[in-house]
Amino acid sequence: MDIFTITAIALGLSFDTFAVSLSYGVIQNKILFRQAIKIAMVFAIIQAALTVIGYYLGSMVSDLVKAADHWIALVLLSFLGMKMIIEGLKRTDKKEPKDYSKPLILLTAAVGTSIDAFAVGVSFAFLNFRIWFSGIVIGAVTFIASMTAIRIGKSAGEKLGGNVEIIGGLILIGIGIKIFLEHFLAS
Repeated sequence: MDIFTITAIALGLSFDTFAVSLSYGVIQNKILFRQAIKIAMVFAIIQAALTVIGYYLGSMVSDLVKAADHWIALVLLSFLGMKMIIEGLKRTDKKEPKDYSKPLILLTAAVGTSIDAFAVGVSFAFLNFRIWFSGIVIGAVTFIASMTAIRIGKSAGEKLGGNVEIIGGLILIGIGIKIFLEHFLAS
């Protein structure tokens, strides 16, 4: 498979990560560059890793994952989104929003947006893709998409003010619903 095809697949996989990273930038509009790199790295590594894992597990679990991937994404992203909305509604002061880049929260968001990468990895196994090269390209594209989205979100967050957690939570829930509906309507 050529680099252009793999990059196109990587771009498709990175859309959900882009949207979640955008909400991270909106919520944490004073985010530092090193914090943004940490967030983007986690998203990139999880996206690439699940692609490679899907490749190696192949058809053993493909039917199981395909049957539940949309539910997993919906639950994980909705849980995080509701948590953000609740925190935003509780906030009566003008303090900084809660830090959603803590490891467990960040990992949950990364897995929730990368379930489809696992399924792509499974399909790569049947097509004899160069999986390590593909994983690196997918990780690199995801990293760039995430960093770009955080920067855009950071600029938007400065303008949005105090309701950023609520907006970020709604974005996460919307992504979960989008993933669920895409799978449900495709069946």
